[in-house]
Amino acid sequence: MMDFSVDPVQSVPREFLAVILAGFGNELLPLTGDVGDAPFPKALLPISNRPMVDYALAWVEQSGIKDVLLICPSSHRPSISHYIHSESPVSSSSLRVDIQSFDETQELSVGTCSILRHFSSRIQEDFVLLPCDFIPPQALPLSKLLNKFRSEATSDGTIATSCWFESPKSEKSAAPDEWGSYSQSVPIVWDDSTGTLLYIDTLDNTDKNGEELELRMNLLSRYPRAKLSSRLQDSHVYVCRREVLDALQRKTELDSLREDFLPWLCKVHYQATKRLKYGRVLGSFSNFAARTTPMRHSTLHTINIAKTKVSAYNYSATSSPVQLGRELGYSVPPSPTGSDNVCMETSSLRVGVIIHREEDGYCVRTNNLPAYLEANRHFINDTSYTLPVDPQKRALIDAKASISSDSTIGDFTKVDEKTTIKKSVVGKHCIIGKMVKIVGCVLLDHCVVSDGAKLEGSILGRNTRVGSKAELVRCITQGGYEVKGNESYRNEKLDISDWGEETEDPNEDDEDEDEDESDDEAAE
Repeated sequence: MMDFSVDPVQSVPREFLAVILAGFGNELLPLTGDVGDAPFPKALLPISNRPMVDYALAWVEQSGIKDVLLICPSSHRPSISHYIHSESPVSSSSLRVDIQSFDETQELSVGTCSILRHFSSRIQEDFVLLPCDFIPPQALPLSKLLNKFRSEATSDGTIATSCWFESPKSEKSAAPDEWGSYSQSVPIVWDDSTGTLLYIDTLDNTDKNGEELELRMNLLSRYPRAKLSSRLQDSHVYVCRREVLDALQRKTELDSLREDFLPWLCKVHYQATKRLKYGRVLGSFSNFAARTTPMRHSTLHTINIAKTKVSAYNYSATSSPVQLGRELGYSVPPSPTGSDNVCMETSSLRVGVIIHREEDGYCVRTNNLPAYLEANRHFINDTSYTLPVDPQKRALIDAKASISSDSTIGDFTKVDEKTTIKKSVVGKHCIIGKMVKIVGCVLLDHCVVSDGAKLEGSILGRNTRVGSKAELVRCITQGGYEVKGNESYRNEKLDISDWGEETEDPNEDDEDEDEDESDDEAAE
């Protein structure tokens, strides 16, 4: 008799959890201000008519990661949840998105460190942290960061891998100064041969000495060929060992991940005092075997990886962790069951770094208004607009309208006769009247632009209404704002509170005072 018994399938532990942070986006006000009674989440702000969070989710999915923890303010959760599970491409993909919220207001923000401490119980494995506003380059798959982290975490005890990108060369901004500035580049020091992040300048260091960097001699003696750059920006993408959260729990005084925790974490590698105090927390190799298992059952395509070279060191992905460590010159623990002291001594506790150069592809963090406008303009340069094929949608575009090929028009948007649209992104369900001129603009969904209006270099929030023959030049409106006919604005941020003040009757207070005086006289 044949035995058809089957050995139980051993489940492979989940290797990475992707943690996506979606905050209020105060630097994107008034776009992220409330639209009527409903908040407008930063994560759903469209870039080339696609919500920015989609770019982050697609990047995660392409890496092979299946589980996402998306953290947002409580007021944004219903809108984001509805989009993720009903409208987003993720709703039909293999991603499992767990949306969690925290109590926060636009006036009182919560730092990234506090958020991670609060949700640390939901993160039980190594994780990759990324913002919803990072638009990754096509030439930099997330798998590149994961591969570097995997190999170095198992070979020498690297605790995190970060990603920095080169800022575009300075050009005249399309946005006025009134919109705010681009994100500032941050001076950092790193070792190119080992891909190690050594030092991050902070605002406190700049305040103390704005013209000089103070580096320790032991750092420079260990890395005599270290490089310095002041043209790099932090992508806020970090691949971390789970133990990083344990260290974060001890550093309760730190609030900002970029300004406080990451600069501190870099120093644990080469400062003896910090290494002695936090080495056991960060450098335990007790789960060494558990780390090598996911590499054999990787979320990535290990067969393809083996055919190529991984990370900046050009070693084979099929080499054992011990071999990798010897090739790189690191001491590797002889056994995963060694003592804590041995583990602490053999763990490098390094923070790895990948530098993405400008010539290798466009990437940006759309966390401010100038960057948001430039990101939209970048993507329309890669598109070529053609009239809709669907007869219903085609009928909405008048035959006498002129729409340049480097523009994008959303579904069910109506464009009337003799209207000109150039180098612009127009959202869905908009109504564009006759003889309207739109150049270099971004219009979110459900905007109405009346006959004869002129828009140049402006961003209109959702449900904005522009009256006939009104003119906006390099302006930005909060969702629901109404520009009256024949009004003209230049280099302005227009939000609902200003509009309410303008429409308020200036004689109302005087009338109230007159009524009070007459009441007093009647009483006498």
